[in-house]
Amino acid sequence: MGRLRIALHIINTDQGLTATMDSLDQNAKGMPVTSISRTGSSLKFEMKAIGGAYDGTISADRATFSGTWTQLGKGWPLEFKRVKDAAELERKRPQNPIRPFPYKEVEVTYKNAKADIDLAATLTIPEGKGPFTAVLLMAGSGPHDRDETIMGHKPFLVLADHLTRNGIVVLRADKRGVGKSTGNYTQAVMADFASDADAGVAFLKTRPEVDPKHIGLIGHSEGAVEAPMAAANNQDVAFIVMMAGTGVPGDQILPEQMRLIEAASGKKSEEIDKDLATQRAVLLAVEKNQDEAAVEKNVREALAGKVPDAQLGMQVKAVSSPWFRDFLTYDPAPTLAKLTCPVLVLNGEKDLQVPPDQNLPPIRKALEGAGNKHFEVVELPGLNHLFQNAKTGAVSEYAEIEETMSPAVMEKISSWILKQSGSGGAKVPEKMAKARLN
Repeated sequence: MGRLRIALHIINTDQGLTATMDSLDQNAKGMPVTSISRTGSSLKFEMKAIGGAYDGTISADRATFSGTWTQLGKGWPLEFKRVKDAAELERKRPQNPIRPFPYKEVEVTYKNAKADIDLAATLTIPEGKGPFTAVLLMAGSGPHDRDETIMGHKPFLVLADHLTRNGIVVLRADKRGVGKSTGNYTQAVMADFASDADAGVAFLKTRPEVDPKHIGLIGHSEGAVEAPMAAANNQDVAFIVMMAGTGVPGDQILPEQMRLIEAASGKKSEEIDKDLATQRAVLLAVEKNQDEAAVEKNVREALAGKVPDAQLGMQVKAVSSPWFRDFLTYDPAPTLAKLTCPVLVLNGEKDLQVPPDQNLPPIRKALEGAGNKHFEVVELPGLNHLFQNAKTGAVSEYAEIEETMSPAVMEKISSWILKQSGSGGAKVPEKMAKARLN
């Protein structure tokens, strides 16, 4: 089992103690603590929003709290240590590039006129004489920023740095409604994010540094589902890289995902079967009912006694969202069967979120059905959903692994992309080609 680090911020006020909590490896900050109290050496707090509570003891020197965290009816030992410098909490991420970069970095904003929103992004441009091949990065599910920040990692920052050092222009944007981008993230479905990608491609075409005939999309996870959606209707997309993209609908992905993740965490098969039955009841309630009241009623019935009351509302809200309904029923295969541009499909052998055995065969079949003569499907040994070298592929490992993305994967992507340009892209200055990460 992996570990998630928690930071507890306690303030002593005239009205008593108040607190907030950060889940450092999940990039969740400022979560409200409902109540907190101290009696002698005893410290207790409760977080009703997530159904969690802590009962601990303060050490004599006040340097540590030792106790038990309870959530979802289960308890885990949890120790807090006093930290004076926030820098102590930073994980080692040796692949994060350090300025100054051997390329241009420009903050830009471009409009999706169809949705009337502005997308804030970073454009990185190689040194040397262009025009260059260019790519737009498309993030996975969740309200991601332009770096696709997850579990303390910044995969898109690392990937963009590698690609730009190798002579490729890279555009990466905050998702709509996230960071500096406008719009409403909570109401968006996958077609909306594909529309945002179209706006990014149109923006790249206006840049003099970009070869307009060599603009591609790199999508990760959900982004690898949306990239084909954008490319199928946009002749300006010259190629696609799908990183951990799905080949079957979400209602097939989620049960297999749960089975593999729970097995990796050490759960017994009997417990997994019970959890799968509960999940299937929830998914069926969403698929069969368009009425929100009916969905809420059926989901609450399916989860009764299995999820704390404090979390029921959050669960209902999550499965009733427009995005979840869309993901649950969307079949990627018909869209993939329309693609004739070059496609590189990558999946990690240890990916438990988008299992390769379940997804690579239908992706290959769909591309073959399109008569596509320029695709490559690769299962990469030892890599997880984030394309890190991993032991088991469990989600709990993501934060503990220092590597953000396998260098071999990034090299595969950059070399494949440059090959699509026919000449390997514009000439890269020697000092850039030899530049190394700190």
